[in-house]
Amino acid sequence: MSTNTAQEATREDVQRLSDAARDHLWMHFTRHSAFEDGARVPVVTRGDGVHIWDAEGRRYIDGLAGLFVVQAGHGRREIAEAAARQAADLAYFPLWSHAHPAAIELAERLAAHTPGDLDRVFFTTSGSEAVETAWKLAKQYFALTGRPDKRKVISRSVAYHGTTQGALSITGVPDLKKVFEPLVPGALKVANTNLYRADEITGEPGTADDPEAFGRWAARQIELAVQAEGPETVAAVFLEPVQNSGGCFPPPPGYFRAVREICDRYDVLLVSDEVICAFGRVGHMFACERYGYTPDIITCAKGMTSGYAPIGAAIASDRVFAPFREGSNAFTHGYTFGGHPVSSAVALANLDVFEREGLPGHVRENEAAFRGTLEKLKDLPIVGDVRGDGYFYGIELVKDRETRRSFDAEESERILRGFVSGALFDAGLYCRADDRGDPVIQLAPALIADQPVFDEIEQILRSVLTEAASLL
Repeated sequence: MSTNTAQEATREDVQRLSDAARDHLWMHFTRHSAFEDGARVPVVTRGDGVHIWDAEGRRYIDGLAGLFVVQAGHGRREIAEAAARQAADLAYFPLWSHAHPAAIELAERLAAHTPGDLDRVFFTTSGSEAVETAWKLAKQYFALTGRPDKRKVISRSVAYHGTTQGALSITGVPDLKKVFEPLVPGALKVANTNLYRADEITGEPGTADDPEAFGRWAARQIELAVQAEGPETVAAVFLEPVQNSGGCFPPPPGYFRAVREICDRYDVLLVSDEVICAFGRVGHMFACERYGYTPDIITCAKGMTSGYAPIGAAIASDRVFAPFREGSNAFTHGYTFGGHPVSSAVALANLDVFEREGLPGHVRENEAAFRGTLEKLKDLPIVGDVRGDGYFYGIELVKDRETRRSFDAEESERILRGFVSGALFDAGLYCRADDRGDPVIQLAPALIADQPVFDEIEQILRSVLTEAASLL
């Protein structure tokens, strides 16, 4: 009797949480109509390592590290305790002409990991704010150095750089932008580096067979855009090391070397948007190291704290900071919670875990196994491509593997959203099924994941995608 009463109470509590979420919580990027017919809002209550549990006690693999965030894994008590200690000592103080020890130490630690002379850290509270900061910084840098017309920025088609008005302008996903237009002017788009679709992107058959040639072509599109707009008007190029939206596009060989040369030639700042890719996601603290380039600014967030507290940053080179050291000059920009003491302390504890356990090295040692396990899925007719680096992969779904024909809008709605997304979660895998670009499944588990986790991910994907193929 007592067991049944406890179970009934648990069911009632789950329903209460779901009802309260439906009635009061405005969830992000969510179709709320899905819950108006009585469907429960999924409520996640606990995490440990690579797993999460919902309010009904069901366990799932967190195959997306929350949102490309929880690098060190869930349930790290030492990180949580660092937050409590800092809150007890100094819960809040701003960085407006003052400093506090946690932000000072974190800036120093980050600068020790960045390449070249990227030594100056401007803290934000999110990745969107970091991107917004970088664009404003580029504009003011050129204004202070006598080139006030250099305001425009270049980014790539389908790339996602954030949701604030400036960051959304840099974003290359039209459906996310049109309802909010007009946006900030001067944000230009060029081709992305989707090698699987290279023939379509360039209009030249056989391009996909020569990654280096495709990389040169893609870099050349940036140069052509700078020339077309006028170098005297272009301030910066924003690029993710591995483009997220569209499904994990790694750079072709030589691409970033060519982009760096182009930016130097036309005096344009190169911004490496590493909001997802930094902090071990592709096996290095900063992903630009993996691909052999030194940017002028790095934007980062997410994995800096493994999600245990919100923080972000724009990390600038000494050259970019130089004019702000002079006279009355100041970067007229800031955030109330930028470099928050508790978040900074959490980031320091997170970096301690990274260094003690060698998490970026763990990713490098295991990425081939992760890739190889996911590539087993290529025997399914619905799987067109498996791509990515480190612990950051996309699986592109197709209607016809021979022709690489993608889903139409109705099929994306019915199969990707209507079946695959929910079926994966029901089967015990939290990840992302997305069609910003072509339909893809994205995977980015915590950096502590190993072969048993890879195998379980593959088995769940195989079961769900086999059924999805039958719906085409």
